[in-house]
Amino acid sequence: MSGSRKSNGDVSGPSFRLRFWGVRGSVATPGKDTLRYGGNTSCIELWCGERRLIIDAGTGLRILGRTMLGEEPVDVDLLLSHTHLDHIEGLPFFAPAFGPGNRFRIWAGHLLPESTIEQALGQLMSAPLFPVTLDALNKQMTYCDFRAGDILVISDKIVARTTMLNHPNHAIGYRVEYGGRSLCYISDTAHVPGEPNEDIIDLIRSADTVIYDSMFTEPEFAERPHWGHSTWVEGAKLMQMAGAKRLVLFHHDPARNDDDLDKLGAAAAAVWPETVVAKEQDMLHI
Repeated sequence: MSGSRKSNGDVSGPSFRLRFWGVRGSVATPGKDTLRYGGNTSCIELWCGERRLIIDAGTGLRILGRTMLGEEPVDVDLLLSHTHLDHIEGLPFFAPAFGPGNRFRIWAGHLLPESTIEQALGQLMSAPLFPVTLDALNKQMTYCDFRAGDILVISDKIVARTTMLNHPNHAIGYRVEYGGRSLCYISDTAHVPGEPNEDIIDLIRSADTVIYDSMFTEPEFAERPHWGHSTWVEGAKLMQMAGAKRLVLFHHDPARNDDDLDKLGAAAAAVWPETVVAKEQDMLHI
């Protein structure tokens, strides 16, 4: 696909890079029909130089965690877009989170003032839903609640800008800036036809890479406008308005097989040439 800049696992290039560990929306879809693009739910590993960030904690987080064993101690910031199950269900199975020498900061900006991220994850990891409680996680786990629009200073070189997205129970969009380049993560958002989301346009303005919720086709969106998801067509429109560069189609519909995603990607690339369809294990340099 045009603009993929795939590195085949080589991490010796630019220092700002990402790898996809889960690209599917709603529910994991293992099986022969999803082998090429993957069936795990949302999880992205982002490297800013030597600093590792993770965005969302779907089932892909479990596999990422297995690759991190032996790296201890690790120090990671986990940015959550929201707490619907497909974006947090990997956390109870994330082995490094139980390692005593590891440090994690979990960020969430969609819950205040009604709740906190620690309370929400505590509900996930509680009887009768799960046999292990949140207290079993690393004692150096820090829970960081913020409000949409806040600027998160991850380090003296890494900043994450935020905005609220149009999604049931709310969700957060991120713009991570490092080394003069920018990655935007806009997953789980619905659009209003004919009314471009100015907050998203501001967030992705001139961005190098924009990961965008492309769960639906246009006919599917017309039937489900309030489900909290969007289309690649809307994504391409926002890219043009914002002067952004590479569009990454993400949060694939669980009913969509590999051949379907090939066709979706080809249609999008015909409109926005620098288009990538997110695929598990693929690496992109920002």
